[in-house]
Amino acid sequence: MAIVNVNEHLMQLTKAESRDMRIGKILVDSGKITHIDAERIWSLQKIEGLRFGVAAEKLGVIAQSEIRRVLSLQFDYPYLQANQSGFSKDLVAAYQPFSPQVEALRGLRSQLNARFFSEANKSLAIISPNVGEGCSNLAANLAVVFSQLGERTLLIDANLRDPCQHKIFNLEEPLGLSDILVGRADLDVATKIEPFPYLTVLGAGTIPPNPQELLSRYVFTDFMEQVAGFYDVIIVDTAPAVANSDAQTVAARCGGALLVSRLNKTRTSELENVRDQLVVTGVNIVGAVLNDF
Repeated sequence: MAIVNVNEHLMQLTKAESRDMRIGKILVDSGKITHIDAERIWSLQKIEGLRFGVAAEKLGVIAQSEIRRVLSLQFDYPYLQANQSGFSKDLVAAYQPFSPQVEALRGLRSQLNARFFSEANKSLAIISPNVGEGCSNLAANLAVVFSQLGERTLLIDANLRDPCQHKIFNLEEPLGLSDILVGRADLDVATKIEPFPYLTVLGAGTIPPNPQELLSRYVFTDFMEQVAGFYDVIIVDTAPAVANSDAQTVAARCGGALLVSRLNKTRTSELENVRDQLVVTGVNIVGAVLNDF
């Protein structure tokens, strides 16, 4: 009799839209709890006036991490379980959404929205002086948190020398930005990241012998203007700024630049040198991030 009552309850819930689905239905449908577990939880919920997730955790039938995952479905806030999708573990915004690092990313997102994207800007270059200072990881994680906000987000890997985004997102498409700039491909080679419906990633593509020349062509400017018509936020990863001038070239074609340094590694003189070079070329430096993780 108890199972019949649960089934009737679930049949009523199937009429609701996905964002309004109750946590119990999602857990039962995904096989995380049984119908009998659900009946026990609903009973405790009714007796003690608890929310379903709290009652489930109190009975010990489901872990808190699984409850958080289901809540993310209810509130249209996607994130991934460990080892899901083959993405890099450094993609903390996808795998560890409740960590202090991701809270800091959300704070940065809020500041960028208030100071930059709210003023009709769409493209932001992420720049660090040297390799290993977290530029690519910050770009990737920023793209994820903007997409979680419901912004149509494009992440472009404009590091045409030693790109990283295809590794971070496990991209299978070999063509990318460089191939678009020489007319061998179009925006169709960008990859929609399935777990995050608002996120698209364009890899660097074929490593060219002339990255500086490619990025300096008007076709890159035209391309950035084109994608600005399709996306709300465009995050652009760049090559290290000390070794070459690619980053400055990219930043000049974006609305602004965000400087990235690493605690106890980046030299202040190098960061200041990059800042001065950007200022000379008229780039709007939106802010600076001190990366310590």
